Amino acid sequence: MFKRVRKRLVAGVVAAVAVTSGAVVAHAPEAAAAGTTEYVYSAAMGRNVPVRIISGGGGAAKPTLYLLDGLRAPNNNSGWLINTNVDSYMVGKGVNVAIPFGGGGSFYTDWQTTDPKLGKNKWETFLTRELPGYMKRKYNSDNRRNGVAGLSMSGTAALNLASRHPGFYKAVASYSGYPTVTMPGFNQGIQVSVMEMGGNPINMWGIAPFGAWTANDPFLTANNLAGKYVYVSSGSGVGNRNAALVPGSANFDAVKFAQMVPLEVAASTSSQLYIARLAAVPGVKLKTHISPDGGHWWDYWQDRFKESWNTTFKPAFF
Repeated sequence: MFKRVRKRLVAGVVAAVAVTSGAVVAHAPEAAAAGTTEYVYSAAMGRNVPVRIISGGGGAAKPTLYLLDGLRAPNNNSGWLINTNVDSYMVGKGVNVAIPFGGGGSFYTDWQTTDPKLGKNKWETFLTRELPGYMKRKYNSDNRRNGVAGLSMSGTAALNLASRHPGFYKAVASYSGYPTVTMPGFNQGIQVSVMEMGGNPINMWGIAPFGAWTANDPFLTANNLAGKYVYVSSGSGVGNRNAALVPGSANFDAVKFAQMVPLEVAASTSSQLYIARLAAVPGVKLKTHISPDGGHWWDYWQDRFKESWNTTFKPAFF
């Protein structure tokens, strides 16, 4: 199976990820959002990071769910707020929600070298130490029941963070992610996506596939998720939920089709390879949603987030 996948993806994934920015960039105006935007200082990055925080309310210490943005994450907003109602959906759930702004092209990891374009990226440190400390001090997060979720670029990142810090996270969700980081095709695609944002992937994890690439490959570190709650989803990239992606439809959009369909096909392939790997991990509480439709876009991810809340995060937290 992998030989066939490899032949299709070495060229296809590189081309697909190169247009990831077109699929995840958000242009809609920001709707009124739940929670408050606060500035959390990161000593590791030497700057304040804006974070939208939805409080879980008073009383006992709370679980915390961290939501990460896509490849072209803006520095002053998040696609989760622009394109979904996830923030208002989480009000009253008894969980603190933290949505950091920025991180575009960073894969939410600690880069080895400061990048001339993308700057100093120490997102792993921020997300697992600095922001949790802030959430504990101000919002009574227990720093014991933690979850992380992401889409596309950050779906990969969420699984990587959970695998690298299994003592911190109880649950993780990836929507249309690429967790087969060092496999041919995906490896090149990730490098292209970083370059698409103006960054140098060598500054991230060294020269691929060596350096820190293997240590940041969720497929290779899957055993660390033993006993954890894991949700993985992807679609085929086509289907009747989005007429713009259906050839022959009156609303067919050839540009969106060329951007979104290859991305979701690649995500589906990567996710299914990863699911097969997780099936061999003892005790993992795995939920999946591999559907024959669903585009590489926020309407699909919003639905999958809500499903993962009910099947994965809520059981892990409560």
